[in-house]
Amino acid sequence: MVAADTEPADSAAEFRAFFERHYAELARLAHLLTGENDAADDLAADAMLALWHRWDRVRAADHPAAYARGVVANLVRTRIRGTVRERRRIAAFWDRRPDHTEDPDVPAVVDVRTALRALPFRKRACVVLRHAFDLSERDTALALGVTVGTVKSQTAKGMAELQRLLGPQAATELAAGRR
Repeated sequence: MVAADTEPADSAAEFRAFFERHYAELARLAHLLTGENDAADDLAADAMLALWHRWDRVRAADHPAAYARGVVANLVRTRIRGTVRERRRIAAFWDRRPDHTEDPDVPAVVDVRTALRALPFRKRACVVLRHAFDLSERDTALALGVTVGTVKSQTAKGMAELQRLLGPQAATELAAGRR
């Protein structure tokens, strides 16, 4: 007989507990990877739906939360690819002006989210998971389905790019978790 304070025997109850424990984290991850509040909520919900459909596999995984982060990362990657394709189609029909100005007299506001969005997906995902979520290199590798070496190199390259975009002081503060 199973005690009342042990894991719920019912699959739906287990998933409900997993949902309540991890939904906010997954939405935050999606927000940091996309920079969009509405999209983040949708992506986290889509991830949870996908996890529910594969719940037996997820709950049997060594690291169900890492599995869930990987699902979110893949959904974000798919969304970004679709957005890039859509922007290319639109650009083919419209002449676009540059989105920024080169005028050095214009005061700049450091915006970490904008800088993160400038990074390619894998670098952004590694930086966000390592520094915003404080995951280990191993857990980041598990979440993204890559090797620890890839996480190390992509994180270093991503931080170097952020340093170039934000300046050395801002990048140092970001790595230290002060932003």
